[in-house]
Amino acid sequence: MPDSLISQSGSEIADIDGLIQQTHDEHARTRAVAVLHNHALMNLRFQQRDILERDAGPAFEKEHGHAPRDGREIAAAMENHPFYRFYSAIRYNAQEMGPLSRIAAVERALPEMIEVARDAARLNPAGGSLRLNPDLEIPRYVSALDVHLAPGCYYSEYTEDDVAQGALLGAALSGLVGKGRVNKARNFAGIGESIGYWLKQRYPDFKPRRVLDLGTQSGNNLFAYRNHFPEIELYGIDVAAPCLRYGHAKAEHAGIPVHFSQQNAEATDFPDGHFDLIVSSFFFHELSLSATRKILKEAHRLLSPGGIFASMELPPHKSCDPFLNFAFDWDTKNNNEPFYATYRAQDPTALLVEGGFRRDAAFEITIPDITTFDMTRYPEFLKGALTAPRHGGGGWFIFGSRKAS
Repeated sequence: MPDSLISQSGSEIADIDGLIQQTHDEHARTRAVAVLHNHALMNLRFQQRDILERDAGPAFEKEHGHAPRDGREIAAAMENHPFYRFYSAIRYNAQEMGPLSRIAAVERALPEMIEVARDAARLNPAGGSLRLNPDLEIPRYVSALDVHLAPGCYYSEYTEDDVAQGALLGAALSGLVGKGRVNKARNFAGIGESIGYWLKQRYPDFKPRRVLDLGTQSGNNLFAYRNHFPEIELYGIDVAAPCLRYGHAKAEHAGIPVHFSQQNAEATDFPDGHFDLIVSSFFFHELSLSATRKILKEAHRLLSPGGIFASMELPPHKSCDPFLNFAFDWDTKNNNEPFYATYRAQDPTALLVEGGFRRDAAFEITIPDITTFDMTRYPEFLKGALTAPRHGGGGWFIFGSRKAS
């Protein structure tokens, strides 16, 4: 293992991402796929509105006697149109090709990455921890499909102490995250930063001691909360052991103490009131509705009096026009996310109230991504004089509530 992977940070734990070295052609392929995927997601997807208004919508109205009234009727109008089929083919194949373009580099580095993760778990120089449960039953809503068309999903293990899925589906090689992303207005790594900043502005008296990230994967959005609450203790849970091993190694290398544990968020082993802040991102739409209800009740149990729950999620049907509901819900049938549309059909505040939260303390809001937003204008946003950019286009929809004191 190159000494530079350790000496650059001063950590006893090597940089696990630094071990992954793509060839020139592999890197070019990964970038090309990211550009193609971004084009489908950010351009072709929304160009369908013109097709609907000019062509597919009038054809539907001629056949049915009325224009498409909701996302489902728009889908029926569009499904056989050549542009929709072209867009779907491009997006589906780009989604599949993303992980496939990265596999070779991850497999070459895997033996060394496993050793780094083992060192991190043994030494814990940053003061974090890793608890795994080999007997944990992976929920069927995770195990039944390769979510996001990712081969092996997030939880699969192929060798002892495996970290491959964490690296394969993590941020290091992705063209959609961080400084190397192809779309500078859209940064998935900015979610934790943005929620943490908004919470600090919205609740200036709020000083959380511990934060729990549900479905943390490798903790990419968890680390950021220390930037806004320097004394906070970081905890992250997920059912995917490879992602947790990988995330733990990254955190220990970076000198960030994070307590990772392999748990199902429906029923955790933490005591009542253990956390002052519970967060998640892109989590609930991957779950069955019954699991979502259980998790919100569990989150309420885990929060201390006055604690806050805040989740970045897809905007619900009620907050989008019919075309956007059609455009967003494409993933339900085409991206191995079968609960996507069912989740979006719910009222987030109603779900929170079912879970025990107060309706009068609930919030649903789209906030700016502070890693891409002109922050000189943030005070205008806080005053209500400026609307945040659209979800996924420079803004993030969040919902949550504050537990009664």
